[in-house]
Amino acid sequence: MTEQLRSMVRETTLSTKDLIYPLFVVPGEKKRKEISSMPGVHQMSVDQIVRECVDVKTLGIPAVILFGIPEHKDEVGSGAYDENGIVQRAIRAIKKEVPELVVITDVCLCEYTSHGHCGIVRGNEILNDESVELLVRESLTHVQAGADMVAPSDMFDGRVRAIRAGLDQSGFTGIPIMSYAAKYASGFYGPFREAAESTPQFGDRRSHQMDPANSDEAMREVELDIHEGADIIMVKPALPYLDIVRRVKDKFGVPTAAYNVSGEYSMIKAAGRLGWIDEQRVMLEVLTGIKRAGADLILTYFAKDAAKALAT
Repeated sequence: MTEQLRSMVRETTLSTKDLIYPLFVVPGEKKRKEISSMPGVHQMSVDQIVRECVDVKTLGIPAVILFGIPEHKDEVGSGAYDENGIVQRAIRAIKKEVPELVVITDVCLCEYTSHGHCGIVRGNEILNDESVELLVRESLTHVQAGADMVAPSDMFDGRVRAIRAGLDQSGFTGIPIMSYAAKYASGFYGPFREAAESTPQFGDRRSHQMDPANSDEAMREVELDIHEGADIIMVKPALPYLDIVRRVKDKFGVPTAAYNVSGEYSMIKAAGRLGWIDEQRVMLEVLTGIKRAGADLILTYFAKDAAKALAT
C-alpha cells in the first residue's frame, strides 16, 4: 500500500494543534541557558521567552505552559504568589506581544521553596491545607496577570476545589483548570529538576504523588478532580502510563492531557545524538502513540521539532 493510500485510512492523526510547549522562565535579561540534560531546551529570561513565543505561534503551536525559577527562594515559596513574580511578569509580556497564544501556568511551590518541596513543610511533614491556601493565591496572581488556564501540579488533596472556588469568587469563572490528576512518583523527572532547579533538599515526593504500581487509584484521583471542577485531566508521565491515559479517556470521556516528560525527551535526544535511532521518526512515533492512547493534548519539549516535522 502506498503512503497516499495509508494516509487515507489512518486511524490516528497527530496535529500541531495537539501540542503544548513547556517553557522555563528565569530572572534577568538576554538570558538563554541550555539545560545540559535536555538538549535544545533552555532557561530563558522574559525577553527571550517572548521571542520564543513568537516563534511558537508562527509554527502553529497553540499553547505554552510556564514554569518559573525565582531569583530568591524561601521556606514558603513566596515568589510563587508574588504579583510581580517571574511567571507573572512573563505572562504579561507574552500576552502583550502574542495575545492569541494560550498561556497556561504550572501551579506549584516546588520551584520557589528553599527546600524544594511542593508545599509548606513542618518538621518532616508537608502540610496539605496550608499549602493549598498558597496555591490558590498563586493561581489568582497568574490569572490576574493574564493567564488563560492554570494547571495545579502538586497533587495535594482538595486543591482543585479550592482553586476553583478562589477563581470563581474573584470573578474568573471562565478560567479553566487543567489538573495534574494522575501524577506518578516517577524516575523520569530527573532532567526537569535540573531545568526547574526544584530537587528536594531532603526526602522525596512519594507521600503525595502516585505509586507507579497503581492503576485503580488513578481512576479515583481523576474522578475526585473532575468532581472538584477540573476541566482537563492530565496523566504524567506519558509513556509508562499510556494504559492510564486510555482508562481515563474511556471511563470519563473528558478532555485528557498527557505530559511527555523530561526523561522521555532526554532518552530520545541522547539516543538520536549517538546515532542509535532516527530521532525524528521516533519522536513522531511516540507522540502519535500518546495521541492514539487517548490524549487530546500533549505537553512535550518536542513541540517545536514536531511542528516543523508535521509541516513537511
